[in-house]
Amino acid sequence: MSVLYIVATPIGNLGDFSARAVETLNSVDYIACEDTRTSGRLFQHFGVDKPTFSFHQHNEHKKVEHVLNLLESNQDVALVSDAGMPGISDPGFLAIRAAKKAGHQVVVIPGPDAATTALVASGLPSDRYIFEGFLPHKKGRQKRLQQLAEEDRTIVLYESPNRLIKLLSELENYFGGERLMAVARELTKAFEEVVRDTVSEVKTEFESRDSIKGEIVVIIAGKGYQE
Repeated sequence: MSVLYIVATPIGNLGDFSARAVETLNSVDYIACEDTRTSGRLFQHFGVDKPTFSFHQHNEHKKVEHVLNLLESNQDVALVSDAGMPGISDPGFLAIRAAKKAGHQVVVIPGPDAATTALVASGLPSDRYIFEGFLPHKKGRQKRLQQLAEEDRTIVLYESPNRLIKLLSELENYFGGERLMAVARELTKAFEEVVRDTVSEVKTEFESRDSIKGEIVVIIAGKGYQE
């Protein structure tokens, strides 16, 4: 029976790419990539030379069948995203589900992911947390924020740099300005930073900047948490 490998890739620092991940990629017949150009640079750096094909949010439904056809023909396939763990706010879930339903083995090669890295770095409680990924941009966003404001576990969100100020304003409105939080930016990269304070203070800090760049993870303390 063929194997679908789910391989985590670095979120920034190439030193986080494991020897097992490189060995796995060199052992498979094909590699499905969120962006073949992005993955191609990573593969070139680590000497991985295997046939690739695109597998992203816009073609995931169609490419699942291609993955299954390869597995059915006794060929092993690895799935990678641009950074981090496939399936975590990145394509992967549909392929994993389909492979398991078809009776193929799914093996995960663990590695970096921004959510847990930021959670631990935030200094907020990490024993119980809820991962929300990206909030809806429009429909259902306000209702979800109202629900999350009552959550007593630590909350992990992803957000784009150009929408961060809007999110911080919403948090101030729904969660209150005194709720503790952290914004992690450019994790594992040269300009990594974690800004930790109350919602209002974090909002003031980022509003004072000329620009905001990099991958953003937002960590919010659960309701009732005090230090």
